[in-house]
Amino acid sequence: MAAKKNPKLLTVTLVKSVHGRLARHKACVAGLGLRRMHHTVQVADTPENRGMINKVGYLLQVEEA
Repeated sequence: MAAKKNPKLLTVTLVKSVHGRLARHKACVAGLGLRRMHHTVQVADTPENRGMINKVGYLLQVEEA
């Protein structure tokens, strides 16, 4: 059996507050694992994560890890 390759990672940082945003946008931020301003997480580069990043991209800073 072939070993799975490590997925490509994205480094995502919350740079704007979710206060007063739409509930769907807050849910996307939480789904990415971001909890507070300037919190940084690494997520796999999957279509699901890309969709959430595209929806709330105005709140985030994204870099390839």
